[in-house]
Amino acid sequence: MLRKIQEREYDAIEDWETLIFLYRSALREIETKIMILNDEFQQTHRYNPIEHVKARLKTPESIVKKLRANGHESTIANMVRYVNDIAGIRITCSFTSDIYQLADMIAKRTDLKVLNLKDYIQHPKESGYQSYHMIVAVPIFLSDSVVDTKVEIQIRTIAQDFWASLEHKIAYKFEGNAPSYISRELKECARIVEKLDEKMLSLNNAIVKAKALQDQNA
Repeated sequence: MLRKIQEREYDAIEDWETLIFLYRSALREIETKIMILNDEFQQTHRYNPIEHVKARLKTPESIVKKLRANGHESTIANMVRYVNDIAGIRITCSFTSDIYQLADMIAKRTDLKVLNLKDYIQHPKESGYQSYHMIVAVPIFLSDSVVDTKVEIQIRTIAQDFWASLEHKIAYKFEGNAPSYISRELKECARIVEKLDEKMLSLNNAIVKAKALQDQNA
């Protein structure tokens, strides 16, 4: 007789190796689901919305640093409870419209649970940072239990990703205390990126309409 699989409390995980195993497994699950969505989109619409997918696990040092910065002790329980981006997936797209289509497709999946959404495109951070963030819970099926494991999904355009990469390098070099003139220039670049994305989306829409008209008159 098959043994019934029980749900297991994620907060009860006490072993570091088990924790990392769960997060790594969750990343694999999410990567597979995203590529299936991409293949489906390609099959249905003959269009590929995803340019690139990157998965990463936070280092132990980075996790501890984040906990301490927020006034928490460096325990396994606190890592699970307070650090939502230990496992992360970054998806880059060509256009902002792709971002919302993908986010909607991910949110509608019945094999995931959306825990939190943050739209930094409609509401950029003070620095100028733009991206769409989702925290989802992925069920990891073990031999005798199921553990819902958190993964952060970031969806952004190529231009937004380029900007975020530069911001990250600057923050690392200056340890979060960049000169004010650099921060101002970076924020101005964010506005340029926003305008570029708007122009590229408008141009793409014009191309689609022109091609449809050309095919209609052929």
